[in-house]
Amino acid sequence: MDALRHGWPLQVGTGPVLLPVETALPAAAQSNLALISAARAATLKLANQREAADPHAPVLIRAADPIDLAAARPIADPALDLDAPLKGPFRAEALAWREEAEAAMELALLAGILPAFLVAPEPAEAAVAVSVEDLAAWRDTSRLAIATRAKLPAFASEESEVVAFRSPDDMREHVALVIGKRSAERLPLVRLHSECLTGDVFGSLKCDCGPQLDAALAAMAEEAANGGWGVLLYLRQEGRGIGLVNKLRAYRLQDQGFDTLEANRRLGLPEEARDFPVAARMLDLLGVRTIRLMTNNPAKVAAFEAAGVTVAERVPHALPANPHNARYLTTKRDEAGHLL
Repeated sequence: MDALRHGWPLQVGTGPVLLPVETALPAAAQSNLALISAARAATLKLANQREAADPHAPVLIRAADPIDLAAARPIADPALDLDAPLKGPFRAEALAWREEAEAAMELALLAGILPAFLVAPEPAEAAVAVSVEDLAAWRDTSRLAIATRAKLPAFASEESEVVAFRSPDDMREHVALVIGKRSAERLPLVRLHSECLTGDVFGSLKCDCGPQLDAALAAMAEEAANGGWGVLLYLRQEGRGIGLVNKLRAYRLQDQGFDTLEANRRLGLPEEARDFPVAARMLDLLGVRTIRLMTNNPAKVAAFEAAGVTVAERVPHALPANPHNARYLTTKRDEAGHLL
């Protein structure tokens, strides 16, 4: 992931060397081949690209003539759709190294860059090598452990403890805020909250993240005041897992009239990229097996249940809309299945 952020060539397994379109140096080689997501291919209206079941699935496209990074960037970045007409035609080709391509696309997502690569015409000795198995090991939630914990008097409740979690190969550090005294007789009220810098810190009105966080903490404080307790899981997966920069790119597309899911698709990114098993592992490390879950999202309930956490009750967590997030909430209800 660090190599991709630096723009270095990448080779996954026995697949070809890939150059990250967003970050690679302009002097990199030209190529007829590029790797993009199915969603981006559909946005570009490739004549022979059918709608894929997985919008994030990799698609190998061939240009009529070799293209360099300057020509490849409009393929990857919808912000350039109007400013830089594409040098077509392109056609989608059979992908013989699909597993390696899928891993490369996931690595781009985890690195927070646009999921697009030029396929180097020749091997590069300086390419960073990684295997599909390396990525699978990185995803292994059993490597997550409690790093430290401390008392943290908070605005919502002075009786709070913060617990930090860390994995050896992941620079993201997730945290849990435990509010109130643990009780074997009372199930904890749990909220899974993915970080949102714009909403949690800056008070953005484009989403409901900040108000949801505040309301969850207030509800847990009320539980604690009545003999119960709560756990706020704060996961470092900005923008539903696509990263801060890509989230702001999606915001820019929303300003052009696209809804939140359409914006992700135009970027070639998945609509949902959060890692829910990490949250289940955090609960396991806290010794929590059965919960009351604050959510409007049935997918969160299903993800916890699949990971072995029993959701005894789904507690609705809907808040009033404002003029800036009304369409966002409607999209979550009508397109993403949230119970609003």
